[in-house]
Formats: sequence, structure tokens, C-alpha cells
Amino acid sequence: MTQFDFKATARNDLGTSASRRLRREKQYIPAIVYGGEDKPMPIAVEQREFYRVLETEEAIYTSILNLDIDGKKQQVILKDMQRHPFKPLVVHVDFQRVDSTHAVTVLVPLHFQNEDVCVGVKQQGGKIQHLLNEVEVSALPQNLPQSLDIDVSKLEVGHTIHLSDLELPEGVTITALTHGGDTGVVSVHAKKGGKDEEDEEGGEEAAE
Repeated sequence: MTQFDFKATARNDLGTSASRRLRREKQYIPAIVYGGEDKPMPIAVEQREFYRVLETEEAIYTSILNLDIDGKKQQVILKDMQRHPFKPLVVHVDFQRVDSTHAVTVLVPLHFQNEDVCVGVKQQGGKIQHLLNEVEVSALPQNLPQSLDIDVSKLEVGHTIHLSDLELPEGVTITALTHGGDTGVVSVHAKKGGKDEEDEEGGEEAAE
């Protein structure tokens, strides 16, 4: 599993105005660390390094992060992140403390493989439809997968791959399935009248 290191500092100046001032300085991002036996701790994460990793490493969302808070190191996962409604800014981050003996839940991205040779598309003229792009899983921190790969090469028209069909790494469970909630992940459906819906719409517009 990939691990990332971030420097942070404890925050004593709290409140909305303090957080705004911190963001205006463009050096730190307001954040909080919670979970485990310790109390929740307001912190500030160095902005430049956090943004760099956030923009280049998808694995940050499902990896163990090593936080160095004023010299004290803690292992955490990225639990929640608030973004500015229209500016490319992160306004607050929630980190959850983890240890090797307690399972955590995270959203893991789904990667669809072999779409270019999918039987339902190449041989049967169908169209792939992604029903989910991520799924919540539960695992010990050291067993968290960075993604789940789904091979759609043999998927035929009218067929669907469900959560219960996915191959999971050892020690990983899909939380929806533990509550009896199986659902479709990806399917191949027939194009209407043998044509793509977009082609049909284009023909109607031309006729008008």
C-alpha cells in the first residue's frame, strides 16, 4: 500500500474567522484529526504539499497517511474533504486515526478494464453503461485496496456485473453486501434500433 507523509501543526486559534485567515495566508489548510482513544485535534496541514499529492496521486483517498503534527506522528486516512463551491480550493479536511487492529471504511474507485474488447460491444453492437464509479469497502488499514479492477471483456448485451460478482482482495468486504444490498456495477445494453441514441437524435434534428 502506498503511504504519504504530510507535515501539520496543532491549531489553537479556532473558529470561522481563524479558518478564513488561515486560508487567506495560503500556507495551511484547516483540518481535524479524530478517532481512536485520543480527543479530536484541530490542525493545519501544509497546503503546497497536500495540493501536489491531491492533484497527482489518486491513491491518497485510499492510502494510509503519515501526519507529522509538531513532531508527533500519527497514521490516518483521508475521511472527508470540503471544497470551495466555485474556486479550486480545499477549505477543510477530516482525517481519521487508524491502527492495524481496527477496520475502517473508505470509498474505493472502480477501474473498468478491457472495454475496447468487450463482447457485448465489439461483437453484439451494445453500449457499456457504468452504474457505479466507486464503492464503499471495509478492511484493516493495511489491507485497503487503492482501487477495484473489473474485467468487462466477457460482458454480453443484457448482462450486468453486480457487487456480489466482484473479486475482492483478502480481508476486504463491500459494506453494502453486508447489509444485503447487492446492486449493479456495469452493464451492456442494446442500442435502440441498432443505432446509438445520439445518432438517432442527430437524424431527427436533420429531418427537422
